[in-house]
Amino acid sequence: MKISRIAQLGAVAAVAALTLTACAANETAPAGDSSDAPAESSLSGELVGSGASSQEVAVQAWSAGFQGANPDVTVSYDPSGSGAGRDSFQAGAVAFAGSDRAFTADEIAEGPFDGCVEGSGIIELPSYISPIAVIFNLEGVDELNMDAATIAGIFAGTITNWNDPAIAALNEGVELPDQQITPVHRADDSGTTENFTDYLFQAAPDVWTYEPDGVWPLSSGEAAQGTSGVVAAVEGGVGTIGYADASRAEGFGQVSVQVGEEFVAFSPEAAAAVVDASPREEGRTDGDLAIALDRTPDEAAYPIVLVSYMIACEEYADAAQAPLVKGFLEYVISPEGQDAAAEAAGSAPVSDTQRESMQAAIDLIVTE
Repeated sequence: MKISRIAQLGAVAAVAALTLTACAANETAPAGDSSDAPAESSLSGELVGSGASSQEVAVQAWSAGFQGANPDVTVSYDPSGSGAGRDSFQAGAVAFAGSDRAFTADEIAEGPFDGCVEGSGIIELPSYISPIAVIFNLEGVDELNMDAATIAGIFAGTITNWNDPAIAALNEGVELPDQQITPVHRADDSGTTENFTDYLFQAAPDVWTYEPDGVWPLSSGEAAQGTSGVVAAVEGGVGTIGYADASRAEGFGQVSVQVGEEFVAFSPEAAAAVVDASPREEGRTDGDLAIALDRTPDEAAYPIVLVSYMIACEEYADAAQAPLVKGFLEYVISPEGQDAAAEAAGSAPVSDTQRESMQAAIDLIVTE
């Protein structure tokens, strides 16, 4: 299948990068040519994380690059989902978590975080930025313009036919069939769903009256497990529409979203622009960089965006984990790491301003 092949290729590329870089790191430089010798790494051990499936391909690329530079370190990541990752991190079962949302202030206050030293803060880095694409399968139609109210109406079940006047008015000259719309949503508790419903709630509150949540609030439409399930359901159906990480959107019809007077197609650059324009959540510690995303930007930025976090302790109960986590996260936010994720997963590299803030947070990790 064309869509799943994209993720497979990203994983294969990551493994290939790991093999090549690891080999290069173990090569001995020719005598008298020490300038070409790789820098020796003092890091060793096993680093285990779990969490968001949205980050899976990016984490594979980050792990490959980091292990290539640190051949005595093994990184493993279980893409069990954002909620499971946060639970595992809080229980001290993993050293870091990936999550499509930050811990809430109440969750942090309630604690505990068993892998962290008692009283230690946590750091949360918005290090993976990706557009969420609205994808559809409609014969003869490759692109559509929609505003927030129209998207909300489709997924709320109030707009049920593809030739509905609300869709037609935004797509003059497009021949829309008299065909039922089948909206597809996630069946599992999903960070992608929480980000998507946050957009609907912020941008079309008169139509979408449900609070943002990782659990889909309606019984209508078709439910599918995970991103792969949504992609498969949209591909296998007729007149279907769904939402998924943009890295899985190739081969589908795609929606450009109205922002101001313009219709904006998803792109890494347009997604990053929303993050740059959004403030940090109030009441957070210096290392907790949770963002209050503004889904109604004034400028032409793509507002349906997923920001996935890397989460770690400021001080670890197992002190041996600290330098591994710190080194890995420094690679994650580095230009090299961000470019590797962009190439493998289509994510948006973080800006220099964001990188500076994240490095300051990483510097809080106690390694001595």
